[in-house]
Amino acid sequence: METLPAGSTDWTDEQSQRNFQSALQQVVPLEPASSRLLMHPLAPEAGGDAFHSGGSQFASQNDPDWLVIAEWVRGAGTEIVRDSSGGSGVRIYVTNSASDTIDVVDPATNKVVQVIRGIELPHGIAFSPDGVRIYVSNESESVVDVVDRKSGEIVQKVSLSARPNNLTITKDGSRVLVGIRAQPGVVDVINTTSFKRVKSIPVDGSVHNVYVTPDGRYAISGSIENKAATVIDLQSEQAVWEVKFESGVRPMAFETNSDGSTRRIFIQLSGFHGFAVVDFAKRAEVARIKLPDQPGGFGISEGRRGVPSHGIGVAPDGKSLWVNSTLANAVFEYALPDLQLIGHAELPVLHPLGRPQSGAVPEWITFTPDSKLVYVSDSAAKLVSVIDTKTLKQVAVIPVGEVPKRMNTLVLH
Repeated sequence: METLPAGSTDWTDEQSQRNFQSALQQVVPLEPASSRLLMHPLAPEAGGDAFHSGGSQFASQNDPDWLVIAEWVRGAGTEIVRDSSGGSGVRIYVTNSASDTIDVVDPATNKVVQVIRGIELPHGIAFSPDGVRIYVSNESESVVDVVDRKSGEIVQKVSLSARPNNLTITKDGSRVLVGIRAQPGVVDVINTTSFKRVKSIPVDGSVHNVYVTPDGRYAISGSIENKAATVIDLQSEQAVWEVKFESGVRPMAFETNSDGSTRRIFIQLSGFHGFAVVDFAKRAEVARIKLPDQPGGFGISEGRRGVPSHGIGVAPDGKSLWVNSTLANAVFEYALPDLQLIGHAELPVLHPLGRPQSGAVPEWITFTPDSKLVYVSDSAAKLVSVIDTKTLKQVAVIPVGEVPKRMNTLVLH
């Protein structure tokens, strides 16, 4: 629940809406006995969970308040399970890494319109070109879950060579590429017709993130442990070159030439508050950009000094680069191609009871196709911040599940 403002005895309308959305995350539609909202606060002797840090608010399933909530859950089904594809033709998908849910946001309303359930520890997410299927890397089972987009139901599980991290898909949709976090390091290749793993491409080190370049010719894997970015030729399915760094490779973003080929890669690194710039033609790092020291004051209580900047993206119109900062509790905007700082947008500040204030710990970035809105996953706040790219102001916050991290944008055709 939201913390009440000082001196207040009730929540604001905006806080009440966030409380409601937060409660939805604890609901399995139509199934009160499977819903944390009901079973966590129910006494164990009445069938509730054995432990709940908030205590047992309900002694019996016959408690009038418990019955009211249970009746609501029984009727909560279709609205939050299926995506009717109404509203806009765009969806923002958010994987909740400490849960078994994926939230689906309609940017026309900035509301959650669907919750996909049953994927424990979801990591990365990608879509078939026609938007019919969703691919999710599942860390708990070392599989890729194939999900029917409309129903939100898992229709296939594809076994991997080991535990995955992020994943991506080729431009033609024929192959899903999955970064495997185990050493010595491979990218698993899944055939999307047979739903089989058909190959594992050796790369330099266990893979945290993997991407396909905007022109579709190459895949790039990044290794934290081996401090390397490996470039894979997707025609030959072989590693063709790499760039080494002095620290672990984190998220990346890509800038293109006028013909669509890759010009530069922007790479975040462990322990560095900023990003490296790799010239694709030169196959080498050519610059290192440090984020501003101000605003500051965050990252220590959150335990994130070793990952001061996580989440980076080039807007779809190619005119700007956006970079998350845990230390600033903000997202910075740089102009392209000159990489001049434009400004920053502040992210939510948390005020936990009895503890110092903390930042939102931003993890990922995605955009609407028109480049007017940028979405930032606030992993410590169970929120997604929506930033107006013209004003650099937060225009909405969307309650989502536990520890939201990876996000992706789907355009419905």
